[in-house]
Amino acid sequence: MAETTVAEVMAELAALEDPRVRAVNERHGDNHGVNLTKLRAIAKRLGTQQDLARRLWETGDTAARLLALLICRPKAFARDELDAMVREARTPKVQDWLVNYVVKKSPHAEELRVAWFADPDPAVASAGWALTTERVAKKPEGLDLAGLLDVIEAQMQDAPERLQWAMNTCLAQIGIEHPEHRTRALEIGERLEVLKDYPTPPNCTSPYAPAWITEIVRRRSDR
Repeated sequence: MAETTVAEVMAELAALEDPRVRAVNERHGDNHGVNLTKLRAIAKRLGTQQDLARRLWETGDTAARLLALLICRPKAFARDELDAMVREARTPKVQDWLVNYVVKKSPHAEELRVAWFADPDPAVASAGWALTTERVAKKPEGLDLAGLLDVIEAQMQDAPERLQWAMNTCLAQIGIEHPEHRTRALEIGERLEVLKDYPTPPNCTSPYAPAWITEIVRRRSDR
Protein backbone atom coordinates (compact mmCIF):
# COMPACT_ATOMS: atom_id res chain seq x y z
CA MET A 1 0.00 0.00 0.00
CA ALA A 2 1.26 3.45 -0.84
CA GLU A 3 2.02 5.81 1.99
CA THR A 4 -0.84 8.03 0.78
CA THR A 5 -3.24 5.22 1.69
CA VAL A 6 -2.00 5.34 5.26
CA ALA A 7 -2.45 9.11 5.17
CA GLU A 8 -5.99 8.70 3.86
CA VAL A 9 -6.87 6.21 6.59
CA MET A 10 -5.38 8.47 9.25
CA ALA A 11 -7.43 11.39 7.91
CA GLU A 12 -10.58 9.28 8.04
CA LEU A 13 -9.86 8.27 11.63
CA ALA A 14 -9.18 11.88 12.58
CA ALA A 15 -12.55 12.90 11.08
CA LEU A 16 -14.28 10.33 13.31
CA GLU A 17 -12.69 11.67 16.49
CA ASP A 18 -15.43 12.35 19.06
CA PRO A 19 -14.48 14.21 22.27
CA ARG A 20 -17.26 12.44 24.20
CA VAL A 21 -16.01 9.02 23.13
CA ARG A 22 -12.46 10.03 24.07
CA ALA A 23 -13.58 11.19 27.51
CA VAL A 24 -15.22 7.82 28.20
CA ASN A 25 -12.24 5.89 26.89
CA GLU A 26 -9.74 7.92 28.88
CA ARG A 27 -11.46 6.86 32.08
CA HIS A 28 -10.44 3.31 31.15
CA GLY A 29 -6.89 4.22 30.16
CA ASP A 30 -7.51 4.32 26.39
CA ASN A 31 -6.39 7.42 24.50
CA HIS A 32 -8.61 7.47 21.42
CA GLY A 33 -11.95 8.98 20.49
CA VAL A 34 -13.20 6.81 17.63
CA ASN A 35 -16.45 4.88 17.99
CA LEU A 36 -15.53 1.20 17.70
CA THR A 37 -18.55 0.33 15.55
CA LYS A 38 -17.38 2.92 13.01
CA LEU A 39 -13.82 1.60 13.30
CA ARG A 40 -15.03 -1.92 12.52
CA ALA A 41 -16.93 -0.59 9.51
CA ILE A 42 -13.68 0.84 8.10
CA ALA A 43 -11.97 -2.49 8.72
CA LYS A 44 -14.73 -4.36 6.90
CA ARG A 45 -14.38 -2.04 3.92
CA LEU A 46 -10.59 -2.36 3.80
CA GLY A 47 -10.50 -6.13 4.24
CA THR A 48 -7.34 -8.01 5.15
CA GLN A 49 -4.25 -5.96 4.27
CA GLN A 50 -1.16 -7.06 6.15
CA ASP A 51 1.21 -4.40 4.76
CA LEU A 52 -1.23 -1.62 5.57
CA ALA A 53 -1.78 -3.10 9.01
CA ARG A 54 1.95 -2.98 9.73
CA ARG A 55 2.15 0.65 8.57
CA LEU A 56 -0.84 1.67 10.68
CA TRP A 57 0.68 -0.02 13.72
CA GLU A 58 3.93 1.88 13.16
CA THR A 59 2.11 5.22 13.46
CA GLY A 60 1.75 4.61 17.20
CA ASP A 61 -1.76 6.08 17.08
CA THR A 62 -4.20 4.08 19.21
CA ALA A 63 -7.14 4.15 16.79
CA ALA A 64 -4.82 3.26 13.91
CA ARG A 65 -3.40 0.35 15.89
CA LEU A 66 -6.87 -0.96 16.70
CA LEU A 67 -7.72 -0.79 12.99
CA ALA A 68 -4.44 -2.54 12.16
CA LEU A 69 -5.38 -5.43 14.43
CA LEU A 70 -8.68 -5.82 12.59
CA ILE A 71 -7.19 -5.93 9.08
CA CYS A 72 -4.00 -7.86 9.73
CA ARG A 73 -3.25 -11.52 9.04
CA PRO A 74 -2.51 -12.96 12.53
CA LYS A 75 -0.43 -15.90 11.33
CA ALA A 76 1.83 -13.60 9.28
CA PHE A 77 3.56 -12.11 12.34
CA ALA A 78 6.82 -13.61 13.56
CA ARG A 79 7.20 -14.49 17.23
CA ASP A 80 9.61 -11.62 17.94
CA GLU A 81 7.32 -9.22 16.09
CA LEU A 82 4.40 -10.12 18.37
CA ASP A 83 6.65 -9.83 21.42
CA ALA A 84 7.65 -6.31 20.38
CA MET A 85 4.03 -5.38 19.68
CA VAL A 86 2.77 -6.44 23.10
CA ARG A 87 5.49 -4.32 24.71
CA GLU A 88 4.44 -1.34 22.59
CA ALA A 89 0.71 -1.83 23.26
CA ARG A 90 0.49 0.49 26.20
CA THR A 91 -3.28 0.98 26.32
CA PRO A 92 -5.66 -1.72 27.61
CA LYS A 93 -7.84 -1.91 24.47
CA VAL A 94 -4.88 -2.27 22.11
CA GLN A 95 -3.39 -5.01 24.28
CA ASP A 96 -6.75 -6.75 24.63
CA TRP A 97 -7.36 -6.80 20.87
CA LEU A 98 -3.76 -7.79 20.15
CA VAL A 99 -3.98 -10.80 22.45
CA ASN A 100 -7.51 -11.87 21.50
CA TYR A 101 -7.59 -11.13 17.77
CA VAL A 102 -3.99 -11.81 16.83
CA VAL A 103 -1.82 -13.70 19.33
CA LYS A 104 -4.44 -16.35 20.14
CA LYS A 105 -4.59 -17.19 16.41
CA SER A 106 -0.81 -17.27 16.03
CA PRO A 107 1.27 -20.46 15.89
CA HIS A 108 3.51 -18.75 18.46
CA ALA A 109 0.75 -18.33 21.08
CA GLU A 110 1.93 -21.04 23.49
CA GLU A 111 5.57 -20.03 23.32
CA LEU A 112 4.62 -16.41 23.99
CA ARG A 113 2.26 -17.41 26.81
CA VAL A 114 5.12 -19.09 28.64
CA ALA A 115 7.53 -16.22 27.94
CA TRP A 116 5.13 -13.48 29.01
CA PHE A 117 3.58 -15.17 32.03
CA ALA A 118 6.35 -14.22 34.46
CA ASP A 119 7.62 -11.11 32.63
CA PRO A 120 8.72 -8.32 35.00
CA ASP A 121 6.57 -5.82 33.08
CA PRO A 122 3.08 -6.26 34.59
CA ALA A 123 1.37 -5.25 31.34
CA VAL A 124 3.25 -7.97 29.45
CA ALA A 125 2.60 -10.45 32.26
CA SER A 126 -1.12 -9.69 32.03
CA ALA A 127 -1.01 -10.79 28.37
CA GLY A 128 0.58 -14.04 29.51
CA TRP A 129 -2.19 -14.52 32.05
CA ALA A 130 -4.85 -13.83 29.40
CA LEU A 131 -3.38 -16.56 27.22
CA THR A 132 -3.23 -18.86 30.24
CA THR A 133 -6.91 -18.23 30.96
CA GLU A 134 -7.67 -19.25 27.38
CA ARG A 135 -5.94 -22.57 28.02
CA VAL A 136 -7.68 -23.02 31.39
CA ALA A 137 -11.00 -22.85 29.58
CA LYS A 138 -10.21 -24.64 26.31
CA LYS A 139 -7.05 -26.73 26.61
CA PRO A 140 -6.09 -27.28 30.26
CA GLU A 141 -4.06 -30.44 29.65
CA GLY A 142 -0.56 -29.92 30.99
CA LEU A 143 -1.39 -26.84 33.04
CA ASP A 144 -0.67 -26.89 36.77
CA LEU A 145 -3.98 -25.47 37.96
CA ALA A 146 -3.12 -25.84 41.64
CA GLY A 147 0.14 -24.02 40.97
CA LEU A 148 -1.73 -21.21 39.22
CA LEU A 149 -3.96 -20.88 42.26
CA ASP A 150 -0.84 -20.68 44.45
CA VAL A 151 0.49 -17.76 42.40
CA ILE A 152 -2.89 -16.01 42.37
CA GLU A 153 -3.25 -16.43 46.12
CA ALA A 154 0.22 -14.99 46.75
CA GLN A 155 0.30 -12.15 44.22
CA MET A 156 -3.14 -11.03 43.02
CA GLN A 157 -4.10 -8.75 45.89
CA ASP A 158 -1.08 -6.46 45.45
CA ALA A 159 -0.71 -6.76 41.65
CA PRO A 160 -1.03 -3.66 39.42
CA GLU A 161 -4.54 -3.13 38.09
CA ARG A 162 -4.27 -4.72 34.64
CA LEU A 163 -2.32 -7.73 35.93
CA GLN A 164 -4.70 -8.07 38.87
CA TRP A 165 -7.68 -8.12 36.50
CA ALA A 166 -6.03 -10.83 34.36
CA MET A 167 -5.22 -12.96 37.40
CA ASN A 168 -8.75 -12.54 38.70
CA THR A 169 -10.19 -13.67 35.36
CA CYS A 170 -7.97 -16.75 35.48
CA LEU A 171 -9.13 -17.47 39.05
CA ALA A 172 -12.76 -17.28 37.98
CA GLN A 173 -12.21 -19.54 34.97
CA ILE A 174 -10.47 -22.17 37.09
CA GLY A 175 -13.42 -22.11 39.48
CA ILE A 176 -15.97 -22.26 36.67
CA GLU A 177 -14.37 -24.88 34.44
CA HIS A 178 -12.74 -27.20 36.97
CA PRO A 179 -15.04 -28.42 39.77
CA GLU A 180 -12.17 -30.14 41.60
CA HIS A 181 -10.58 -26.71 42.20
CA ARG A 182 -13.81 -24.75 42.69
CA THR A 183 -13.86 -24.72 46.49
CA ARG A 184 -10.31 -23.42 46.71
CA ALA A 185 -10.94 -20.81 43.99
CA LEU A 186 -13.97 -19.55 45.91
CA GLU A 187 -12.01 -19.43 49.16
CA ILE A 188 -9.16 -17.45 47.57
CA GLY A 189 -11.60 -14.98 46.05
CA GLU A 190 -13.50 -14.54 49.31
CA ARG A 191 -10.36 -14.01 51.34
CA LEU A 192 -8.65 -11.56 48.96
CA GLU A 193 -11.87 -9.64 48.11
CA VAL A 194 -10.39 -8.37 44.83
CA LEU A 195 -13.04 -6.43 42.83
CA LYS A 196 -15.64 -7.19 45.51
CA ASP A 197 -16.98 -3.63 45.34
CA TYR A 198 -16.61 -3.21 41.57
CA PRO A 199 -19.67 -1.31 40.25
CA THR A 200 -21.69 -3.78 38.22
CA PRO A 201 -24.75 -2.74 36.17
CA PRO A 202 -28.03 -4.61 36.71
CA ASN A 203 -28.26 -7.90 34.80
CA CYS A 204 -24.47 -8.06 34.45
CA THR A 205 -22.20 -10.57 36.18
CA SER A 206 -19.88 -9.13 38.81
CA PRO A 207 -16.14 -9.56 38.17
CA TYR A 208 -15.76 -10.48 41.87
CA ALA A 209 -14.59 -14.07 41.43
CA PRO A 210 -16.86 -15.81 43.98
CA ALA A 211 -19.95 -14.11 42.54
CA TRP A 212 -18.77 -14.72 38.98
CA ILE A 213 -18.07 -18.42 39.58
CA THR A 214 -21.32 -19.00 41.44
CA GLU A 215 -23.44 -17.25 38.80
CA ILE A 216 -21.97 -19.03 35.77
CA VAL A 217 -22.10 -22.45 37.46
CA ARG A 218 -25.75 -21.79 38.39
CA ARG A 219 -26.63 -20.83 34.82
CA ARG A 220 -25.03 -23.96 33.43
CA SER A 221 -26.84 -26.18 35.93
CA ASP A 222 -30.14 -24.60 34.91
CA ARG A 223 -29.75 -25.56 31.25
